[in-house]
Amino acid sequence: MSGPRTLAVAVALALLLPAAAQARGHAATFHARAGAEATLAVTASAPGTDWESTGRESAVLAVFLDGRHAADVVLFRGAEPFTYEVALGPVVRGRHRVTVAFDREKSPPGARGVNVRRLAPSLVPTSDLVARHAPILYGRDLPEIPGRYENNATDVPLLAYHTQTRAADGTTTIEYTMIWSNEDGGTNTPALMARWGRTTDIEWIYRVVLAPDGRIISEHYQAPNHETKAFTGAKEGRHPLLVNVTSNNNLEQVTDPGTADNLRFFLTTDRALPDGRAREAVMDANPWTYQVMAEELAREGELEPVPSPDTPLVSDQRNYLFAEVDKDTTYPAPPASGTWVGTALAVKLRGGDRWYTSHHDVADWSIQRDDPAATTVELPPGTTADDVEAIKAIAVPVAKTSDPPAPAPTDYTIHVRRLNRGFLLDDAYLPQASFVEWTGDVVLTPAQPEAVIWQAG
Repeated sequence: MSGPRTLAVAVALALLLPAAAQARGHAATFHARAGAEATLAVTASAPGTDWESTGRESAVLAVFLDGRHAADVVLFRGAEPFTYEVALGPVVRGRHRVTVAFDREKSPPGARGVNVRRLAPSLVPTSDLVARHAPILYGRDLPEIPGRYENNATDVPLLAYHTQTRAADGTTTIEYTMIWSNEDGGTNTPALMARWGRTTDIEWIYRVVLAPDGRIISEHYQAPNHETKAFTGAKEGRHPLLVNVTSNNNLEQVTDPGTADNLRFFLTTDRALPDGRAREAVMDANPWTYQVMAEELAREGELEPVPSPDTPLVSDQRNYLFAEVDKDTTYPAPPASGTWVGTALAVKLRGGDRWYTSHHDVADWSIQRDDPAATTVELPPGTTADDVEAIKAIAVPVAKTSDPPAPAPTDYTIHVRRLNRGFLLDDAYLPQASFVEWTGDVVLTPAQPEAVIWQAG
């Protein structure tokens, strides 16, 4: 478990369960020496389930703290024993009991039970602001997607992380972000691979600004259409209640806790986004997320039947170079609304003259943002790291084609400064070692719109 950083309280007992434990409930007790936030690492598997197989994608484990429903755990790793990390909420001083049990009603029809191997409760002091304000997210129930508890098979929350910044006036801003296994709506799949370098969905979900004494100054959440709205909804302790309401994982606040009865995701949020890295760095640190992502994409029939980098359709994700680039774009005058100059990456393989592009030559699939950004480049099936000879950056002017149209900018400067990583997936859809890393300052302009930024040794 990435786990609590400082413990002001003690766990008295973490019960080790036999490997053959089945669907009956299992419990562990612990003792808190003072008020705290409780978490649980549960190691479990779901025999006969497989995230890549329709109808038996997972099994759901219900988690109870002192008899109260605290969280649900979707066992998306199937028959493989895996440790899932959940928050349980605030506890008072004294002895507590955590119980887990297979929830047949909330599980896909093919789920038959679970093996629980270990329950490991932990405690985080209430002075930990990140744990103290972490949101609770209720699952989705859209009429166009089959299944009352649809997140047991699609767009499952995989990980949560936070960023924390302190301003000169002493206020602290904490933002919480969720990584879902996919998004059933929103950006189309080929564009996701080009613009974002993955087919998971990564969205901030809740943001709180705290005064130096810990008082809440403001709270916001990401609502439908990516609108930022003030949070005024219900809470459990200091934990805001949110519910997923769109196919691209935007949220509404829960105003009546009695109506929130879907899957309850209360993920630990102690993971932090590393400085100077794209959001996908959290996935890189948890490589199994790529496996779950790829399995869902294959199950949902999103892959072209004959993989080819000649089409923009998404092929098997093992055919892609996953890269992360950092660049800055400036204009002598602000470009017309709806126009911009993006950046794409292109890869050349040994023994060939062709450059394979990240945006498949679709202009607005290039990278617009100037923060570190992930992208992918589709390559012929069977390509290995040794086959990659060079990578170049390309400036991509983007015009506005909607009414009224506007031409693309004709004057710009792009400083390409870093390639943070570049890797391929192995046979199990797990990231191989990164073989691409570069730091420098390559300048792209209308006179020189492309340049090689990395070459194999």
